Amino acid sequence: MVEYGVAKFVLPGQGESGDHHLVCCNRNGILVAAIDGIGHGEEAANASKAAAALLRSSADEPVIFLVERCHEKLRATPGVVLSLACIDREHGMMTWLGVGNVEGELMRADAKKGNVRESLLLQAGVVGSQLPALEATVLPIVRGDTLFLLLMESEAIFP
Repeated sequence: MVEYGVAKFVLPGQGESGDHHLVCCNRNGILVAAIDGIGHGEEAANASKAAAALLRSSADEPVIFLVERCHEKLRATPGVVLSLACIDREHGMMTWLGVGNVEGELMRADAKKGNVRESLLLQAGVVGSQLPALEATVLPIVRGDTLFLLLMESEAIFP
């Protein structure tokens, strides 16, 4: 069983948020993504929704392929920054990748076995505009580990 929660915030004066999320089952487990469209409002929302739709339709593919495919499909938009994780429940592994400033943290259920938390190594760039050389990280996971993906809007915190 997988539990998840999402909190969203629309900036004052904007009709919709450029932030989007995806949690979907795939052949081997679960694909999770947090997506932030560049800019604000409808244009950012359209870019993040397009990325989420593409990720959902190709959820069984490796994470690097998914990000490269998003990059190709989003070239006509301002682009997105995103972090995604593919959780392979059968093998107890998670593959994750981040482009831009969508932070990722894995909080370990059992601190006795080492690190209490692990941070996603983010790669500078914009999917759809400036894609860096991509490198995914693979981590072992266990029941009770908790994944956090965090989008931050600086204007929302510091008006």
